Amino acid sequence: MKRSEPLSESYYYILLCLAKGANHGYGIMQMTQRLSGGDVIIGSGTMYGAVSNMMKKGWIQEILVENPGQERRRLYQLTDDGLAALETEIARLRRMLANAEEV
Repeated sequence: MKRSEPLSESYYYILLCLAKGANHGYGIMQMTQRLSGGDVIIGSGTMYGAVSNMMKKGWIQEILVENPGQERRRLYQLTDDGLAALETEIARLRRMLANAEEV
């Protein structure tokens, strides 16, 4: 397995949310807060900076949805590379937890 840098909490939760399906920025921010029990709150600046960086990495992609009578909505979805990054991070966290349980 290729060694990579650990994901920040924000990156981890954004990828985790998108693993559950395409979502818009505000929806990801709300889901993160719910999944973390309120421990992680992603602000809009952090959200859109992270999204921009992860799009450059090829981990997520933007899809535009047009609803009649409404503005176009920007949704984000996970790519295969994004899913691989998330799975790598989950495996790393599991190893760390297993090490802690050995103490």
